[in-house]
Amino acid sequence: MAAVIVRIISRYLLRQHLAPLAFALTALTSLMLLNQVAKQFSNLVGKGLPWSVIAEVFVLSIPFILAVTLPMAVLVAVLYTFSHLAADNEITVMKASGVSVGRLMLPVLGGAVVVSLVAFVWSDQVLPRSNHRLRGLLVDIQRKKPSFTLREQVINEVVPQRFFLRAARIDQASNRLKNVSIYDLEDPERRRVIRADSGRMAYTPGGADLYLTLFDGDIQEVQRADPDQFSRTFYHTNVIRVAGIGNSLERTIADEYRSDREMSVCQMERMVRETQLEAANAGAAAQAAVSAELRRLAGLTPLPPPVRADSTALPPPSPFCRALGGLVAWVFPAAAQAQTPTPVLRSVDSVRNKTGPSVALIGRAVGTSEDARVRAARQRGAAYLVEIHKKLAIATACLVFTLVGVPVALRFPRAGIGLVIGVSLGVFTVYYVGLIGGEDLGDRLIVSPFLAMWTPNLVFTVVGLVGLAIVARDGGGGTRAREWAGLRRRLNSFRRRPA
Repeated sequence: MAAVIVRIISRYLLRQHLAPLAFALTALTSLMLLNQVAKQFSNLVGKGLPWSVIAEVFVLSIPFILAVTLPMAVLVAVLYTFSHLAADNEITVMKASGVSVGRLMLPVLGGAVVVSLVAFVWSDQVLPRSNHRLRGLLVDIQRKKPSFTLREQVINEVVPQRFFLRAARIDQASNRLKNVSIYDLEDPERRRVIRADSGRMAYTPGGADLYLTLFDGDIQEVQRADPDQFSRTFYHTNVIRVAGIGNSLERTIADEYRSDREMSVCQMERMVRETQLEAANAGAAAQAAVSAELRRLAGLTPLPPPVRADSTALPPPSPFCRALGGLVAWVFPAAAQAQTPTPVLRSVDSVRNKTGPSVALIGRAVGTSEDARVRAARQRGAAYLVEIHKKLAIATACLVFTLVGVPVALRFPRAGIGLVIGVSLGVFTVYYVGLIGGEDLGDRLIVSPFLAMWTPNLVFTVVGLVGLAIVARDGGGGTRAREWAGLRRRLNSFRRRPA
């Protein structure tokens, strides 16, 4: 009978979390999406884009926002639910029935584990794809209208290999140009340079042609057949039509480039192993350069160059990536391909552990470029490792915030919505500031990627466990007046203590 009661209580606790979790997730996501809309809307509308494209930009921004707001929503739901249950004395009744605080935590922690797994799958599979599509779409939008893509003080290629434009100042709002220079190479028999004090850009109604209206300038022409002849024409107003420039959005079909935030964990793990291989080869090259310099100084015959390790020497992938790869291969089997035998090369470990003279024995000029390559490869690998640990840490934050929220809600049961908002803002601020700072330190190789991303989780886990121990010892569910009275007594004891 007791087991049945516990199961009923577990289902009841989980049901109590569903509505606050859905409300908090919707509210936080909507607020962050509105902030994104406020920052990007004017730029997107000013380009004459169809509403479907504008909506696509904001829809593709939702996966990133959800990955951030899901741990926040878990903390808000836990704080609200347990403070509400404690204020209504439901926690007291459950404890009087023989259900301990630890037993009350089990279903909530189980639900938090499920949410953490969902958050990890979301950030590992959905988020990289949406980030990749969003970046490609934003790049295509930037190409749509030259007035938004032209750079000041730079010769911009308007028509490939035919028409170039340089402007000292570009007004993005009005499409006005200052101090304009145009290099017209369309006619192979002559070269024209058109200069103007100012100008204005406009499009035809169909958006296929670009019109440049230039003011107060001159046109310089040189015939290629007779370079000794030079003509210069001054003008007050000059209208130039550039046909076929286009003002329509052209979508990129295939974009193979992906940044670390556009890769899954297994893709980044592959990049980490490749950077380790590159660092090992660069280190071997540095040692070989030192050895060659020593032998040259000693008058000895130089040794043959070291054998470079290739992709066959990469360490095996992690068990997670092997399991995921096996699942994908089982669901989507690939066509069989013929394989050619490859020579057996030395592994990364053998290259890394290769003995040789120390670089410190030779001047800085020997092996300097290889040492720079080693550090650059290590930094690239660290950036990928930081991103991998960040995905895992943010997903695990759903569980960590549950450990933090339950003891706070039981300790101050009657604090109401003020407790939910205040504690949530404080925890969010400390946690995400810690993540941002740790990411910077990890990318610069100051701390390890694991500590850079997991330190906030470890700190809040300790805080949550200590809070649970205090609540379990004191019984939890105390009134707010008793808590403030205890706080005043502690302050008075410190004040009366002799110096």
